[in-house]
Amino acid sequence: MLEKVVIANRGEIALRILRACRELGIKTVAVHSTADYTLKHVLLADESVCIGPPPSASSYLNMPAIISAAEVTDSVAIHPGYGFLSENADFAERVENSGFVFIGPKAETIRVMGDKVSAIKVMKQHGVPCVPGSDGHLNPEQHEENLRIARDIGYPVIIKASGGGGGRGMRVVHSDASLLNAINITQVEALAAFGNDQVYMEKFLERPRHIEFQVLADHHGNVIHLGERDCSMQRRHQKVIEEAPAPGMTARQRRMMGERCVEACRAVGYRSAGTLEFLYQDGEFYFIEMNTRIQVEHPVTEAITGIDLVKAQLLIAAGERLPYTQGDVQIRGHAIECRINAEDSKTFVPSPGPIRLWHAPGGPGIRVDSHLYSGYSVPPHYDSLIGKVIAHAETREAAIARMKNALAEMVIEGINTNIALHQEIFNHAAFRAGGQDIHYLERRLGLR
Repeated sequence: MLEKVVIANRGEIALRILRACRELGIKTVAVHSTADYTLKHVLLADESVCIGPPPSASSYLNMPAIISAAEVTDSVAIHPGYGFLSENADFAERVENSGFVFIGPKAETIRVMGDKVSAIKVMKQHGVPCVPGSDGHLNPEQHEENLRIARDIGYPVIIKASGGGGGRGMRVVHSDASLLNAINITQVEALAAFGNDQVYMEKFLERPRHIEFQVLADHHGNVIHLGERDCSMQRRHQKVIEEAPAPGMTARQRRMMGERCVEACRAVGYRSAGTLEFLYQDGEFYFIEMNTRIQVEHPVTEAITGIDLVKAQLLIAAGERLPYTQGDVQIRGHAIECRINAEDSKTFVPSPGPIRLWHAPGGPGIRVDSHLYSGYSVPPHYDSLIGKVIAHAETREAAIARMKNALAEMVIEGINTNIALHQEIFNHAAFRAGGQDIHYLERRLGLR
């Protein structure tokens, strides 16, 4: 077993990792910026190390500082959580080369699957359906060739950053006239956001759903899938509500796509937790990307399968075999997750500041993942996610009822939150019916 782990992240996921480590008897080291010395996991960890000032580039993205923290605390492994350096192949490589265990896939796997174009090629080789696209990076200087590709695919098309993620680095194009400008702008945005200006082109599906499959793989060639999640409730490509299983998904579809995902992961020698994301329209799946890390929405999968994904990551990193086979995975009931953000429900303007009062909801089937506590101050330097509420029940209707109760009980005073937005969504008849596409929420909010 791993004796001591550095948690190279912050907020709710850092606390989630700390709790999993404690259950397994693993000591923890919390690294933090000067703005985060009062984070709950920092206060609870066995040791803590300040790694820099508030800006992420000087702290949570500071590779030498994080590795040095592992060295001075005699740690044996580093868990990157999600975001920050979690899908940075160079970081994974530097961690391993420094003699530590990177709790995630191998660096070469992250490189292959983290680049959208190379990931699509791998998926196609193993029979996973993909969105029609450019089959490679675009050269902005080859305007005529890019026009030909777009016309062959058929407008509208979408220009995407090859190294992108989190809904950034995307631009929809409806005609020849705006193609060149869209490629150039997306390149500039991609370079600024991801340090990689390579872009590619795909067919823009008008009304798809966002369906993703969770996989687990160990060092011994064992790979399983844990079913799918529906993440179609989005605003500007940012997920708002996630649920599992996906409404309307059949056991046959789950088995077919799950097996394809497992085959592809086995072929690339994948290890740890991972998620393959698809657009789903007119009964067809189209692969778009793979996240080589734990997902924000992992709790809904944990709720319906009973499998602790973070503990699984830790055990896999320690070299252990998966203790269950595909046949052991059973889906029970329905789970829904609401992302609670420190932002205005109407304008979506971030709302940092002190928490005067915090009260978490409870009751049967309710789970809250949050680092908040009364007196804590939400800093302005990072993502606005401050917690997640998960409701699990035997049916989707019962899970919705439990979630509505939980949102009504939740109290966060001192800052604005998007709780009211969630309450509004759960009163939408169309949401309660299930199966809405990724543009539904923006249409409902008048953003499209």
